[in-house]
Parts: sequence; structure tokens; C-alpha cells
Amino acid sequence: MTILRAAIFHTPRNPFREAKALAAHPDGALALDGGRVAACGEYAEVRAAFPDAEVRDLRGGYILPGFVDTHIHFPQVRIIGGLGYTLLDWLEQLTLPEEARLADTAYASAVASEFVSSLAAHGTTTALVFGSHFAPATAALFEAAEKRGLRVFSGLVLSDRSVRAELRQQPEAAYRGCVSLMDRFRRYVVTPRFALSASEAMLEICGALLREHPGLRFTTHINENRQEVEEVARLFPWSRDYLNVYERFGLIGRNSVLAHNIHGNDDELRRLAAAGVSIAHCPTSNAALGSGIFPLARHLRAGARFALGTDVGGGTGFGMMKEALQAYLIQRVAAEPEILTPAQMLYLATRAGAEALGVEGETGDFAAGKCADLVYLRPPEGSVLKGVLRHAGDQSPERTVGALFTLADAACIEEVQMSGRAVFQSREAIN
Repeated sequence: MTILRAAIFHTPRNPFREAKALAAHPDGALALDGGRVAACGEYAEVRAAFPDAEVRDLRGGYILPGFVDTHIHFPQVRIIGGLGYTLLDWLEQLTLPEEARLADTAYASAVASEFVSSLAAHGTTTALVFGSHFAPATAALFEAAEKRGLRVFSGLVLSDRSVRAELRQQPEAAYRGCVSLMDRFRRYVVTPRFALSASEAMLEICGALLREHPGLRFTTHINENRQEVEEVARLFPWSRDYLNVYERFGLIGRNSVLAHNIHGNDDELRRLAAAGVSIAHCPTSNAALGSGIFPLARHLRAGARFALGTDVGGGTGFGMMKEALQAYLIQRVAAEPEILTPAQMLYLATRAGAEALGVEGETGDFAAGKCADLVYLRPPEGSVLKGVLRHAGDQSPERTVGALFTLADAACIEEVQMSGRAVFQSREAIN
């Protein structure tokens, strides 16, 4: 039994629906037993409950739940920062040529190692990851994640048209590749790239996999870019909208996570909410590619679920705190402005993602019995953040969380734990 003593913040309840959803413990304690949370609360109370536990004094720093990224592409880590493109041009000129390089398994393994190391260094302990078009490369991702100890959901990316020839699969071969990977790795996800690159035959394969393996997760893209939406309408003339393409093949349900949905119509939002689908909102990518502003207020009104994704490499990096801040900033200037609170930003980066992936019973907050997935941040001496937090601490917990999401970055992360085991430690933490 170990007690971590520090300021602790988490959102065990949904702050979009409940007041006072932020649980804050300025002099907090997180009791860990066998990689699980035994208790979380004020230090004096937790210490009294576990008087014999070893105490790690981490005061001066802040403990948050491990971040959950609901949309990120592992083959794109080396093309971050490709600015000045719209989605389809960016895919053609930067993304797909890089993804083709992952046919080289040695190259793919090196990229996978960089990718999972970057996740851990930025505090992401759980991620829904687009794999590769190549089964050995996708296997390399799973292996790297297992070695690091991260909770990664992924799958073979499926396309049979509208991409480079070397990235296309025949539907029957795609089916065999998916089944082979499912036999080797947990947390497999059926992953067509998007309707633009998946024929009806390929989408039939996706539906068959979901029917044959109840509980399997599904992810893809939807309504990201207006040109993409128009092209999907041309390719599927029988479909009343983009969502209906996926509905036709039985791909939409509680285990589905769809990225973006910037340009969805009201009927699509209603159907998404009714089906329990989660949207991965990726604000830095949406801005960098000029795709548009996520209609957050409309999603809230419809009761549609959403969480955050970094969308590397269309997005600008692995930082989930930066993603939450970008969501806040963009929503201030949206057509229907929505002012996100610090509690909502924290929820979107943690528990909302766990709910989207169906693992809220394992991670996302510090309720007793959950995995001890956490991020320990400590502001550098002399930093603006340290000065702001010293002042914010005299005001309110929300003010402190707001300062962390505004000013903290990867340089502030000293340690990341997954089920109580360190998966990242900064040089300062090691010393």
C-alpha cells in the first residue's frame, strides 16, 4: 500500500450534466494497492484510514487521471506540422506517402516505439489509435504498447479505393488480416479509414466482423471536410447522409467512435445520440486543416456523446491538455459559443474518453477500485505557471485546473503511472 500526497483533481461525474462534478483535494491523498485505487480524498482522512501505508510526499505538484485520447494515427507521427493544406490535399501529398513507408516492418517498429513513448511522455495512458494499412506494422504498434504498458485500442486500417495502390487491400484479405490480429492482441478495433476509401464490399466485411465478434469496437471518420462529405454523397448515391453509409452496414452503436463530425446535420446528431455513438473531437486538427469548427452546442442539445482526440498528425502534437485548451478557445468564437469550464476540460481529456471506449469502470477518474492511471505534474521553478498556481491556489480549485490546462505542457510532467506502474519518468523525477 502506497499513499501519494499532492493536490489532486478528477471528475468522477459528468460536469456537462451535474454541478460540482469536479472533485478537488488541495492537500490530497491517493492510496494505491496492487495497481488499483484504494481511496482518494483529503490527506488526513486517507492517512487515518491507512496508517501503515508508505507515503510519497509529492506536494508542490498536481495529480490528474491519465489522459484518454480517442483519435490518433500512429503512422503519422513523423509528419506533424505539415501546415497549409486542406484534408484531401494533406492526405495525398503528406500522409499517404508516409503511411506507405510502413510496409517496411523495421521502419514501422521504429515509428511505433516513438509513438508510444510520446503518448506516455504526454500523460496519455489510454488511446484509440488508427493502426496501419499493413498487418505487421499494426502488430508492431500493439507490441510497443504492451511493452510500454499502455492501454491501446487499435486495428488494421481498411481501404480498397481512393488511396495509393500499395495501401489497398482486397476485402477478403482484409478480413483475414483482421482475424489474425484479433487472435494475437486484445483491444482490437474494426477500422475502415473512411467511407471515401472503403467500398460497399469493404464495409460489408466490417459489418461481418462486428456481427461475428460481439463487443468489438469500431472507429472511423465522419463529416470532417465539406469536400469529403460531397464525395461520399457521390460514391453512395443511395445514402441520405454520411452517417447512413455506416448505418447501412451495421457499424453504428455504443461501441462506435467516429472522429470529427463537424458538418453533421441535425438528423445525424439525433441518430448518433440515440445509438450511443461517441464523437472524437479534434480541435487542433480541425483548425490546422481548415476543416471547420466543431458544433459543440448542437451536440450537447442533441445529447450526443463526445470526448477529445489529438488526431496526430493532422493535429499539432500529443498533448491532451493543449487539445482541451484549443477546444475552449475555439468554442469561444463558434457560431454558437459555448464556454467550457475547467472541470469540463478535465472531463473531456479523461473520463469522457474512458466512457467513449467503454472502459470507465477501469480508468478515467480516481474512484476506488479503478486502475491507478495518473499524471503527476510539477511546475518548473521560476516558471510563469508556478507563479500563477501559487496565486490561483488562494482562489478556487477550478481556477487551479484552468491554469494547469492553460500553461502546463509535457515539460511539466514528471511521472506517469499506468495501473500503479511508472510508464514515464522525467529526468527530474528520476534524480
